[in-house]
Amino acid sequence: MPFATAVPQVTAPHTAAATRSPGEVDNRAAYIGFGLAYVFGHGSAALSKGTSPLLDLPGWLPMALLGAGLAAGTVQATRAALRAQRGAAGPDLLSGKLLGASWLIGFAALFLAITGLSSAVEMPDLQSMLWPTGSGLIVGLLYVSEGAARRNVLHYGLGVWLALTSTAALFLGTPGLYWVLAIAGGGAYAVATVLERRRLGIR
Repeated sequence: MPFATAVPQVTAPHTAAATRSPGEVDNRAAYIGFGLAYVFGHGSAALSKGTSPLLDLPGWLPMALLGAGLAAGTVQATRAALRAQRGAAGPDLLSGKLLGASWLIGFAALFLAITGLSSAVEMPDLQSMLWPTGSGLIVGLLYVSEGAARRNVLHYGLGVWLALTSTAALFLGTPGLYWVLAIAGGGAYAVATVLERRRLGIR
């Protein structure tokens, strides 16, 4: 009767260790897009609004510059989120999808809040104050959620800064709030872009 030989089973290496952690997503392109939106969009609004504007710019120009920068930043942020989901396990994949949906939900809620409040209170300048500051609040809180989910302290800290400075800017009215958003927000994105490079260890 032949002896049965025990053959050790060779298992494939765990693929999760070879995949990129969701916290290691390169956010620099998104930071640059949003930073330019803050500097040029809010900066041009700060220069052209108020009782004694420094520049005579068309009323549509600041919003157009802001919208172009926000669109570019949103595209880059979406691409970064999609890269984070590659090779992710079930829970991480679900978390990424929920965070992505949060952007749509957050801005839809902001639209309803500002539209409803503007219709209830007769203040013509209310929307021009609430949209830039409210957008900063929503983006900041989304960054806080993403930073916590991906264990990215830099992303989390940037979100805290944007949320607090955007809402505090409301105390200054126009054009003061635009100066705060352009300098504090745009400057924060510039610093975050540099720190993101160091965080990723890119030379």
